[in-house]
Amino acid sequence: MSSYEPLYIDYLIYFNRDQDYFECHEVLEELWLEQDRDPFYKGLLQIAVGLYHFRNRNLRGGRMMLQSAVELLEHYSEHTRGIELGQLVEEVKELVRGLTGPGAEDVPYRDLTIRIWDETLTDEFRERSLQLKPNIPQRRSPTRGRIYEEKMKAIQQEPNFDKNQN
Repeated sequence: MSSYEPLYIDYLIYFNRDQDYFECHEVLEELWLEQDRDPFYKGLLQIAVGLYHFRNRNLRGGRMMLQSAVELLEHYSEHTRGIELGQLVEEVKELVRGLTGPGAEDVPYRDLTIRIWDETLTDEFRERSLQLKPNIPQRRSPTRGRIYEEKMKAIQQEPNFDKNQN
């Protein structure tokens, strides 16, 4: 039995292995809601959303999400829930400083890595990585919820749907 939430492990895989911040948001939002809106998960979720916006050159949205994440996470221990949270928060603060004020548009985008210090989490990350298919290319829209389900139903009802499957 895992000592870490499976959705938390999936988040870390999508974050570190795939840099798929959209999918990070999808899986961690589920966990955040299951865990009574735990601010730790909200902060990690906001880092992913901030990087997603920054990557897509929405600098204001990226800065706002990243700053909000710092405010939620900077009060936690440096080593929290198997990760080096203190180091992550410092890297996010550095991005926020770069995205604040003049010259923000010249700040080059860069992915972050969440360092895992707990051996159990490292083992669970590796094991789950073998099972979890990479999201490449990364999705740019939701694959859950009512809108997605309606879109998929409409596609499946198209006359050429079966022909396109071969």
